[in-house]
Amino acid sequence: MLVLWGAVTVTFFAVACAGGDQLDAILGPQAANLPGLRAQTAAQYGLDRPLAAQYLHRLANLATGDLGRSYQRDEPVSRVLSGQVWPTLELALCAAAIGLLIALGMTVAFTGRGRIVRTATSVLETLAVAVPPFWLGILLLSLFSFSLRWFPAFGDHGVSSLVLPTLALAVPIAGVLAQVMRQELDLVQARPFVLSARARGHGRLGLLLRHTLRHAVLPATTMSAWVLGTLVGGAVLVEKVFSRPGLGSVLVEAVRHRDTPVVSAVVILAAAVFVAANTVADLLYPVIDARLREPVTR
Repeated sequence: MLVLWGAVTVTFFAVACAGGDQLDAILGPQAANLPGLRAQTAAQYGLDRPLAAQYLHRLANLATGDLGRSYQRDEPVSRVLSGQVWPTLELALCAAAIGLLIALGMTVAFTGRGRIVRTATSVLETLAVAVPPFWLGILLLSLFSFSLRWFPAFGDHGVSSLVLPTLALAVPIAGVLAQVMRQELDLVQARPFVLSARARGHGRLGLLLRHTLRHAVLPATTMSAWVLGTLVGGAVLVEKVFSRPGLGSVLVEAVRHRDTPVVSAVVILAAAVFVAANTVADLLYPVIDARLREPVTR
């Protein structure tokens, strides 16, 4: 609850303190100066009250499950977001899953290799982390949509239209998770159980799959939960590049028009996914590592 409250509070005051007049953003330049319209609109949305009163009213509405009414579209926020939540969640879930699979593949393939391979892998991971998803999306569009015509360039037309935006988001995720897992594996290599397994004749791959990989998966699971939460709010640019439906276009328009209820709802959704993903990650720890299922004895 503290995470959700903090997200709502920061978003509310950030939008309220942004430059410009909120009524001008809602009404537009042509209608902003019509006689009586400003006062009527301010009274309709409660913008004529002090900022603290608006904030408390916003919290009270959210506590009852009321997301409010969009300033821009003059309809309930729940209706504005109803058709946009699943496309964003679908993209975020696919990107997180593919990123984790790529990171696991890189870890299994390159861990324990020579210095040259380790250096090349480290450089590749750094490049993957550094590449902006929207820039990678543009490259993927140019190659696989415009040149090769393997995938549709825009819109949401089933699985084929999900491949390129998923890759654009998954590659940086894979770089982060691969770095985390590789660093954890480096720490594990000197532990007694690893030396004992090597003494029993376990090879590199057998040692990795049967013993050490589970230690690397634990921090990667934590990072995956964090990544999934950030992807819900961070897929905005990728959705715009590929002209996909989702929260991206809704959020851009809401920020441009200072539509506080819509912006707050999107931030709350991202925070809720973050909390839920971290809760699931906590539940998965004992499944991944049997030591966490054992009761502590004194």
